Amino acid sequence: MNKIKLQTMLQQFFNEDIGDGDLSSELLFSPTEQGLFTFYAKEDGVFCGVEIIETGFSIIDSTLKTTIFKQDGEKLAKGEKIATIEGNLRSLLTGERVVLNLVQRMSGIATNASQAVALTVGTKAKICDTRKTIPGLRMLDKYAVRSGGAFNHRSGLYDCIMLKDNHISFAGSITQAVQKAKSKIGHTVKIEVEIETKDQLVEAIEAGADIIMFDNRTPDEIHEWLPLVPAHVTTEASGGITLENLRGYAESGVQWISLGAITHSVKALDISALVEMKGEMVR
Repeated sequence: MNKIKLQTMLQQFFNEDIGDGDLSSELLFSPTEQGLFTFYAKEDGVFCGVEIIETGFSIIDSTLKTTIFKQDGEKLAKGEKIATIEGNLRSLLTGERVVLNLVQRMSGIATNASQAVALTVGTKAKICDTRKTIPGLRMLDKYAVRSGGAFNHRSGLYDCIMLKDNHISFAGSITQAVQKAKSKIGHTVKIEVEIETKDQLVEAIEAGADIIMFDNRTPDEIHEWLPLVPAHVTTEASGGITLENLRGYAESGVQWISLGAITHSVKALDISALVEMKGEMVR
């Protein structure tokens, strides 16, 4: 993860939340009062967010002491302690919500990814994400996917040529789209082509596609068409795939399964902060 970019992102998030100051904390507590936060899991899952906790609270107050008990990608059991943050009480309260929001979302994504990966055991299929991420959070979303044991698809429009149905329609055909792209790129950039029919599959292979995406095809269709694909061409299934039907796609023989649901339909993992102040424990 790009730590410089992370710092900039967190600064923006804190500025949005804090504005000109934290009225609640500044009115209730003196600048010298100290406290302790404990982040803990309220449900089972996979944790992700060490750098969010460490970097986030250090931006708020460099004197805060952070202790991490769980690492990214580790399983969480309900009630387990994740981290403690100790120091100035105002600083703790000011940084709490932004940090928790991000850690909950990232842990939810890591949990989703881990569940998807578990459904591929015994097959050659690997799980990857898509570009269906929250604008502004893609770096964090994709890091969370990796923490859950899955892989990243392209990071954006800039690192892989992906020819979808609209590109192909405007270009005239798969062959024309692939040939035009190949004439203008270097040897390090791959070309992926989305196909929906057997004829499109054959055309994409003959045109020289590096990756074939079976879009909204059934596991049976993919299994039937895979023998047509040369060994040097990578295969991917996408579209309408959920945790409920994923196993069927994994058993089809396809190499990659891309899941938008890992990120766009994530349920935040329930993580909370237990506050200890002046020897008193309060929720």
